[in-house]
Amino acid sequence: MTGLHNLVSVVGDRVATLQGFAELLRSTGSYRWVGLYDVDHAARIVKNIVWSGSGAPEYPTFPITMGLTGAAISSRETVNVGEVAADPRYLTAFGTTSSEIIVPVFDGTGENVVGTIDVESEKPNAFSEDVQSLLEACSNVIRPLWRR
Repeated sequence: MTGLHNLVSVVGDRVATLQGFAELLRSTGSYRWVGLYDVDHAARIVKNIVWSGSGAPEYPTFPITMGLTGAAISSRETVNVGEVAADPRYLTAFGTTSSEIIVPVFDGTGENVVGTIDVESEKPNAFSEDVQSLLEACSNVIRPLWRR
């Protein structure tokens, strides 16, 4: 977590910092894909900022109500799905994804979801309670990057 704090505390380019975070998270957890998204409530869209993995997201921009991300935004809670094929909310991005977790990033007040962390794995049930807690802690650490 110290490396993440150091990454976020350096004043610099937001996109480059978030790219570094996505790459750090993907390599540390051995995940197939990590994406970070902005949530634009006024335009009612979610937009990819950066990603790390095998390819660009299938849906770089999509309506705020769609998919597992839409569920995380509306509930203001992490959505952790161990087998995406069994969840009708899942937007198929990569045919090899088995499990996915969407962690909301909140504004400074903790009231509004301003971003999301999206992590995908080829392994079913890849995100234990410990991993979910770690990703939620990461969300709090990177929160300042949504105020720049």
